[in-house]
Amino acid sequence: MKKVLSIALVSTMALTAIAASTKTAQAAVSLDSNHVQVEAGDTYKSIAANAGVTIAELEQANGREVGGFDLIFPGETVTLPGATAAQASTDNSATQQATQATTENTGYQAPAQQTQTQDTQATQSASQTTQTNTNTSASTQTSTSQSTGTSQGTYKISFYDPAVLGSNMGYSGVAANLSVFPKGTQLRITLSDGTVLNRTVNDTGTFAYSNPNQLDVAMPNNQIPSYGVTTASVEVV
Repeated sequence: MKKVLSIALVSTMALTAIAASTKTAQAAVSLDSNHVQVEAGDTYKSIAANAGVTIAELEQANGREVGGFDLIFPGETVTLPGATAAQASTDNSATQQATQATTENTGYQAPAQQTQTQDTQATQSASQTTQTNTNTSASTQTSTSQSTGTSQGTYKISFYDPAVLGSNMGYSGVAANLSVFPKGTQLRITLSDGTVLNRTVNDTGTFAYSNPNQLDVAMPNNQIPSYGVTTASVEVV
């Protein structure tokens, strides 16, 4: 009888051990390629063994202390190390793409800045051209004003030296018929040989007084032309 009881007890213990071993060895349920769901009897050791990774790698992938006490419960999701590496790679790739896009966008702004600089230079050049044209126009107007007077026609020209006559009026004047050219009138006298004389009417002489078409130009004796009398074009300036 005792022998039978012993055999029965040993058989019961063996069956219990086999059942426990089977339950412990059951692999966690795979949710996807990177995650598993814990089943009763699972441990980090069994999950790591089935995934082909070390316990330390599994602990790191799930944010647990390496070598610590890994308490898990049925239904809990465990991340496999490959998922962490893949996510890190994806994050790095996304960061690199964002950095590259930012660099490209930054580089693309350079032509706009260059265009703006070119536009500014073009505006400055146009402004300088306008100023040059304005200055040229003003210079032309001044030159025209200086070179153009009101033509009075052709006059008979004679010369005299005021100093010889005892006058201190100098050589900048010209004697004219004051009814034709009042005192102070500015005249430009172009002689027949092309010589230009600028004189101011400051007197009237015997010849000029009696002949409205004659002017008597003041000039030092040593500069009076040898021909003595000539004709000239006269302008009021």
